[in-house]
Amino acid sequence: MTEKKTLKGHPQGLMTLFFSEMWERFCYYGMRVLLTLYLVKSLMKGDADAALIYGAYTGLVYAAPILGGKLADKYLGYRNAVLLGAVLMAIGEFLILGGTEQFLLIGMGTLIIGNGYFKANISTIVGKLYEDGDPRRDSGFTIFYIGINIGALLATTVVAYVGETYGFKYGFGLAGIGMILGLLIFWFGRHNYAAAPGLGITEEGRQKVFAGMNKATLVTLLSLFLIPIAYFLIMQNTWMDYILLGLFVFISFVLIKAGMDADKADNVKVWRDRMIALLIFMVINISFWACFEQAGTSLTLFADRNVDRDILGWTMPASMTQFFNPFFIIVFGSIFSVMWVKLSERGKNPSIPMKFALGIFQLALGFLVTLVGLQFVNDSYQVPLLTLFFLYLLHTTGELFLSPIGLSMVTKLSPKHIAGTAMGAWFLSFAIANYVGGKIASLTGGHGDSGEALTVAEGLDKYTSVFSTIGFVLIGIAVLITLFNKPLKKLMHGVE
Repeated sequence: MTEKKTLKGHPQGLMTLFFSEMWERFCYYGMRVLLTLYLVKSLMKGDADAALIYGAYTGLVYAAPILGGKLADKYLGYRNAVLLGAVLMAIGEFLILGGTEQFLLIGMGTLIIGNGYFKANISTIVGKLYEDGDPRRDSGFTIFYIGINIGALLATTVVAYVGETYGFKYGFGLAGIGMILGLLIFWFGRHNYAAAPGLGITEEGRQKVFAGMNKATLVTLLSLFLIPIAYFLIMQNTWMDYILLGLFVFISFVLIKAGMDADKADNVKVWRDRMIALLIFMVINISFWACFEQAGTSLTLFADRNVDRDILGWTMPASMTQFFNPFFIIVFGSIFSVMWVKLSERGKNPSIPMKFALGIFQLALGFLVTLVGLQFVNDSYQVPLLTLFFLYLLHTTGELFLSPIGLSMVTKLSPKHIAGTAMGAWFLSFAIANYVGGKIASLTGGHGDSGEALTVAEGLDKYTSVFSTIGFVLIGIAVLITLFNKPLKKLMHGVE
């Protein structure tokens, strides 16, 4: 593979993909940062309904790349899939500007399908910039990950501020413009990553089906019919209960069966146990992210109603409080990366189960910070902004204990011939987590058990009660993982 070198000796295409992904994340998080407040304040949805719509939307966003990756592999090729995804995401953002619930739902459906194509395949192109065994690969993905978080940081500051200060439509429009920038960078910089294999339509994708149309074109057109399906699933979000449960049961069967087949082929008794371990970690991952993703729902509404956001006479928009997470990721990401290396050199690197337990414990402490904030409540029944500062700080350090470790773990636990299926299963756990997160957020709504609107004081009590309950439950999960550390390690058969 011939390539031009750029930053720290990496392929030149990395920077093109870095900025393309940065603006795509600006688009996605720009939509997400405003969604709950838009549903509650503009479309007059109740807190519970808004949370369930949000959960269904983000759940489908994480499920879509499983299909988007497979269709790119088989028919479209990675470049065409990314371009299709970028166009659909931009269209989705601008549809929301219609200002009605119907336009919002159609726009959300379009964003889901677009994200499925874009998110799955731009990361694949990054990986294909490097030969197998290239020591620069991990560093390249680290740089790429920084782009993701810069995009999220820009969205949760700029889009959040514009959307809440000047009107939601301006925020959504700005997010759409960001996606167009990402599309243009990806297209006009295509020569930079041209050496990566698999970019064009595949051989099967070029096969004609009828009227001179090839399979790739047919798949592209059929993708548009997935938009009303996504629309329906957001509207009838209880269907997601059965779909996601069914997918989890199915993928569990597939993984364990693949592990047993690999054991038989290799004449060992390792892979089935590792697949069982992977499924256990998927459940743990769901419990973490279902609570972590309160950021876009209950924690944003909590910030809007019960957090004193005054900073020297300027009131920070409620949605803007979501910027703490990407900010802390950028600050601490490299530090944690070095920390794991240093601990490993000293033989003190925690096991994977213990890293998960410690990550969940920090997430728990973050929620319990709200009880501390309650001790400093003002006359308007608002806790200090520092409450969210420390909550998100602990949530982010917990994320860094768990998220990058989980991705690496999946590649180590799974047999090579099902690595893609295993990674798809891991992303399914994020989809389930986001959906469950919406269910949890619906419990914190601003109405009492009999439907009456809560006062600000009553709302504060309800939020802190639910958040502290989440915190104590998570501590229980962390303790449970710690107690079963050795059995889990045994199932993993030496994977660290």
